[in-house]
Amino acid sequence: MKKKEKKIYLQQKKRYVKKIVGTSEKPRLAVYRSHSHIYAQLIDDSHSSTLLSCSTLEKKELSNPRVRLLPEAYSPSTKIASKWVGEEIAIRAIERNIHTIVFDRGKKPYQGRIQSLAEGAREKGLLF
Repeated sequence: MKKKEKKIYLQQKKRYVKKIVGTSEKPRLAVYRSHSHIYAQLIDDSHSSTLLSCSTLEKKELSNPRVRLLPEAYSPSTKIASKWVGEEIAIRAIERNIHTIVFDRGKKPYQGRIQSLAEGAREKGLLF
């Protein structure tokens, strides 16, 4: 990326991010989508800390039998896997008594895998 293009990109990102701020009562659900995985974090911007996270990299958690496992047949880069991440982050948030959040899609369009993650979180009880 050229220097001028990068500067414009960073200015646009700063303009977008300053509108979305998470607090202790209403944390920010930040979503990062790569080509092969999707990651979600609940972030408290007032303390600059991550409260909890979930991703499609978490295929098995043997220490916690409550966690619903993503079926092995599904690729981590599908809408089904993204919905699973949304449901799982909602379950973990409600266990920590977090019910309302601010959704941060990270300048990506609200469609496809990001939309299915948000729908999964809403189905399990998170309010945006």
